[in-house]
Amino acid sequence: MEKLFQLTKNKTTIKTEVLAGFVSFFTIVYIVVVNASILSDAGIPLEAGIIATVLTSIAGCFIMGFLGNTPIILVPGMGVNALFTYTIVIGMGLTWQEALGVVFVSGILFSLIAFTKLASIISESIPHSLKEAITVGIGLFLTFIGLQKGGIVILNNETFVSLGDFSQVNVLLTILTLVITVGLFVRQIPGNFLISIIAGTVLAALTGQLSFDSSETKPLDAFIAYKDVLGAMSFDRVFDLVFWTATFSLTMVIVFENIGLVFGQVHLINRPSTYKRSLQANALSTITSGIFGSSPTVSTVETAAGITAGGRTGLTSVVTGVLFLTSLLFLPFIKLIPDSAIAPILILIGSLMIQNIKHIDLEDFSESFPSFLIIALIPFTYSIVDGMAFGFIMYPILKLILNKKDEVKAPLYVISALFLLNFVFHTLH
Repeated sequence: MEKLFQLTKNKTTIKTEVLAGFVSFFTIVYIVVVNASILSDAGIPLEAGIIATVLTSIAGCFIMGFLGNTPIILVPGMGVNALFTYTIVIGMGLTWQEALGVVFVSGILFSLIAFTKLASIISESIPHSLKEAITVGIGLFLTFIGLQKGGIVILNNETFVSLGDFSQVNVLLTILTLVITVGLFVRQIPGNFLISIIAGTVLAALTGQLSFDSSETKPLDAFIAYKDVLGAMSFDRVFDLVFWTATFSLTMVIVFENIGLVFGQVHLINRPSTYKRSLQANALSTITSGIFGSSPTVSTVETAAGITAGGRTGLTSVVTGVLFLTSLLFLPFIKLIPDSAIAPILILIGSLMIQNIKHIDLEDFSESFPSFLIIALIPFTYSIVDGMAFGFIMYPILKLILNKKDEVKAPLYVISALFLLNFVFHTLH
């Protein structure tokens, strides 16, 4: 242990690291059911999605623990999973197998960036306002998805969307569970998301909203279903523009998000020298995501819980990974969890992501308007890629109009041109 994780050098102990690993696990384990639910919307069977999420999380935590030697927790990320399902599969028309191929290739590109100087070049070329706008836009998108899953917002042919039917039990359960979720969160109760999911499931059971027949599914049957997801990546459309548009967009999102998260987390433990290895571990973990059948992993903000509990080394991540394996024992019960228990988590996470709008310079129109386009069009077009495209195209145009071309770096022109070419291609076809 000492040789692997340098516990003494990092002023920690096995006991402290194990405790931090437990704290990290109970803080983030909600991702198993939430991510699987979103993957199921892409067509991946729920049982297989649960197993894929668990195995991807285990691999991510182990890679980070042994390669990065930091307490950063890697699991499929919220927002990125929405990009996978609702944009790449539903919006762009790729199958979930082809989308997994996109994840795999994005992981390779991310690795090329992480193991070279490209990471700093790309990060510095993208305006801070656009990075923050993507987070805010995805936050609104997740909120919208949560409202739909919970029945609070429904389809309306005349106005596109409208308020749901509050006489429906599932809608009332969503609202009640949301109140519980918010209450637990603001009181900073440890494992608040997990507790709220359990509470929401119990409420659904008490009101007769659950079908307990699904609990009869045997774990072995779930693994049999999973074999069709493991390594199911498809590269049949690798020569199509839509495949590379999806790959380009996904790569940009995971690179932007993880560069910022990893940077902040290694400084939180006062070990900035581990930044490069941790980012490389993150990139390699993305490759395994495609293989195991999940949307990409990210460095989670919940990592802070483990760090607060004393986690300083990769042992914390490894312990969290081991604990993820135990969640498979509860597979029959995880399947029971209804949308009314999942929707409040999406809504609350969306509200947290929206807070990043305070980091955008709203007084500079050349910064605020492209950001506004991203924020508005991600949920309104139901596409993270299209929302990003409008903002990235408008940014250099506004800067040129205002004679601020020096504020636009060369790589950004290339990225903007690629987004524009994608629009032109789809218009012509």
